Amino acid sequence: MPKKAARGARILVAGSLFDAGSAALAGLIINLETPMAPRPLIIDCDPGVDDAIALFLAFACPDALDVRSLTTVAGNVGGALTARNARLIREIAGRTDVPVFSGCDRPMVRAPIDAGRFHGESGLGAMAVFEPKAAGEKAHAVSYLVEALMAAPAGEVTLAVTGPMTNVAMAFVLEPRLAGRVREIVVMGGARSEGGNITASAEYNIFADPHAAQVVFASGAPITVFGLDATHQVRSAPQRIDAIRAIGTPQAKASADLLEFSASVERNIPGVDGAPLHDPCTIAYLLEPELFDCLPCAVRVETNEGVALGHTAVEFRDAGSTRTRWATKADGEGVFALLIDRLSR
Repeated sequence: MPKKAARGARILVAGSLFDAGSAALAGLIINLETPMAPRPLIIDCDPGVDDAIALFLAFACPDALDVRSLTTVAGNVGGALTARNARLIREIAGRTDVPVFSGCDRPMVRAPIDAGRFHGESGLGAMAVFEPKAAGEKAHAVSYLVEALMAAPAGEVTLAVTGPMTNVAMAFVLEPRLAGRVREIVVMGGARSEGGNITASAEYNIFADPHAAQVVFASGAPITVFGLDATHQVRSAPQRIDAIRAIGTPQAKASADLLEFSASVERNIPGVDGAPLHDPCTIAYLLEPELFDCLPCAVRVETNEGVALGHTAVEFRDAGSTRTRWATKADGEGVFALLIDRLSR
């Protein structure tokens, strides 16, 4: 509770002076103390080691994030496995109340490409997998996205996209008005200064479906992008993994196992110290945006076949009236502190 001001004192609030005992100041204090309602959130994902950690983080924050659903897409592994993995993660997290909608099994145009080399045969590294008790929903993820976003008030629902953007792009093609209805799209994808992680210039999520990514970036929706430039600054050092494992909950133990697997893969890459934590940056940003520096930009995706397929051209100099922002800096220590704090609750 705030301390009482002395009688007759005057207090500066938002540039205006108020008597300490005035009704206006009392109202301001009440408003400041009233907790914000959780942000409505749909997570479109392709679990995936780091997708799974992003889900654990989101599920651990019901005070801040109202996770309304998960939609899954083929990406890191095939569509059947990403849907299974999403249901498995929600079960470990004790969040079977969150529905899972399975979506597109292949990209819009190009041939499918997975990332099993980095995520293991199951998509969840060396983690023990099982068939979840609760089934997924019957509706297709694209149909669900159209219906859910059109039914919600404009500007209410945020989309976090941590895999190829096929589901979201298909929804936007079916219903172009969706771009004006979302509150924000928070994307993990792309690369600028860091170069690519699947080719010399392309990041995997964009490379897996560049045509879908171009549809979304050209939609006019408000988008904040966490590419490799930012996510490579958030790395799972051994002491950070140990701190997560020491929490002792099923979610924390699973997260530590997933981080250990990705770290073991990255150890084979010369000059790399610790695995980058890509997808959880989207959720960390929604919880504590001050952990990241973001700049207005224009993003265009290379969709022509060739060595530059999937390249993201990020232009800061002529952003125009864009509603897109690109993360340039991340506080790696702060992101892991947030993850450890939330998994400990």
